[in-house]
Amino acid sequence: MLRRLYDWTMSLAARKSAEVWLAVIAFVESSVFLVPADVLYLPMALAKPERAYRYALVATVASVLGGIAGWALGYYAYDAIARPVLEFYGKLDAFEQLRLYIHDEWEILLLLLVTSGLAHLPPIKVVTILAGVIHMNLGFFIISAIVARGARFFFLAWLLRRYGEPIRHFIEKRLGQVAGIVAAVAIALGIAYKLLAH
Repeated sequence: MLRRLYDWTMSLAARKSAEVWLAVIAFVESSVFLVPADVLYLPMALAKPERAYRYALVATVASVLGGIAGWALGYYAYDAIARPVLEFYGKLDAFEQLRLYIHDEWEILLLLLVTSGLAHLPPIKVVTILAGVIHMNLGFFIISAIVARGARFFFLAWLLRRYGEPIRHFIEKRLGQVAGIVAAVAIALGIAYKLLAH
C-alpha cells in the first residue's frame, strides 16, 4: 500500500495541477497522510528550479495549515477521528507512550514538533495531534510549525537551486538519515535535560 501511495504521489508532479497537489499533500501529511510532501516537492523543484522557493512557500503554508488541522483533531475529536487514524497507521501505541511521557510538558513537545518538521522524527501527524490532545497553546504551535516546516522546505529549495539534479540522490537517500540522527540527538538531549531538571 505504501509503495502505491508513493508512486501515486510521484505521478502528481507531472500534472499541470502539480502546485495544487503539492499544497494538498503537504496539508494532509501534517494530519492524516503517510507519504511526505518531499516526494512531490523534489521532482517539481528539479523540473522548474526557478520556482523552487515558490513551491517551498506553498508547501510550508499548506503544511502549517495541515498541522493546525491535526492540532484541532487532537483537541476536539481525538476519540472520534484522530485515534482511528493513528490506529490505522499503526502509530497508536507510540502516540500513547508519547502522550503519557509528555503529559503537559510543552518544552519537549516543541522539540518534537521541530524535529518532526525537519526530519519526520517522530511523524509530523503524531506530534500535531498530540499538541491538540495536551492543549498546547495554538500560537506557540503555529510559530513552531512555521519554523520547522519552513526550514525544511526552504533548505531543500536552496540545495536544489545551488546543486540541481546531482544533489537529488543525497536528499532522497542521505538527508533524511542525517536529519534523523540530528533529531534523535536533540530529542535525547531534551529528555536528559528534563530528567536532570527534576
